[in-house]
Amino acid sequence: MSAPQHIEAGETGYDRVLGFTIPSRDARGRAVRLGPVLETILAAHDYPIPVKHLLAEALVLTALVGSLLKDGEGQLTMQAQTQGDGVVDLLVCDYRGGELRGYVRHDAERLAQLGANPSLHALFGDGGYLAITFDLASTGQRYQGIVPLEGTSLAEACESYFAQSEQVPTLIRVAVRSDAQGCVAGGLLVQHLPEGEEGRERIHVRMDHPEWEHVAVLAGSTRHDELVAADLSMEALIWRLFHDEEEVRIEPFGGLSRGCRCSIEHYQAVLSKFPEEDRLDMRNDQGLIVVDCAFCSRLFEIEL
Repeated sequence: MSAPQHIEAGETGYDRVLGFTIPSRDARGRAVRLGPVLETILAAHDYPIPVKHLLAEALVLTALVGSLLKDGEGQLTMQAQTQGDGVVDLLVCDYRGGELRGYVRHDAERLAQLGANPSLHALFGDGGYLAITFDLASTGQRYQGIVPLEGTSLAEACESYFAQSEQVPTLIRVAVRSDAQGCVAGGLLVQHLPEGEEGRERIHVRMDHPEWEHVAVLAGSTRHDELVAADLSMEALIWRLFHDEEEVRIEPFGGLSRGCRCSIEHYQAVLSKFPEEDRLDMRNDQGLIVVDCAFCSRLFEIEL
């Protein structure tokens, strides 16, 4: 990677994923910055500021992790939930082929009592957990990992997922900025690549490997303002962090878009799988089944 010849500004620097690898350090990474797509998703509901920031962080994480899928048609679903008395009882986001969507269900009255900047534990209470599910279209396989919602952020819980479920050392940084111009968010994910052979210790399970420690220190120096800066492209950010490395390979991904897949045809297909007796119970006085899409806050009247 050579020094960037220009720095992207404005909307052209938002709603995209940048992949990169550092071969000499056995590391790979993703950088994400969300702007208009984030605003569109947040606008579907009148979320209070703490919930907006929580969902923005979750959407960045979903894009970072989802873009790791080699299967372009696969889907990554990230779900945070409480088994106790949390103010937020459900957060769900998913990524498929560059499409993002997300939704948060919460108790507005109880949230207002927590103040302007509630902690992760205050939002989810005791027993909160993070579930990450990969659905691979090419093989039809699904696998899932679940970790407790511990630490100060969803990003920390996501790091724990990779350490516990994947045994891959992972560093994640996420930033959210909300002001009069709107809400933007950015994130950086760096991992140590798996290496080794059967019967040998695999390097990626060593959290103290010197190559990983070196990369983690550099990536960990990322500042909050750098992740959301409109006048700093993601290429320029990666250059700032790793310009002393022997080689950094950049892999630009496609853009990100809001991808709610709700439609009358989709719900007709889903409802057609229910027994006729159940569908009769679902109908209103006009003989229609009304479906409320939580992701985009739209009502669909289905006639079956």
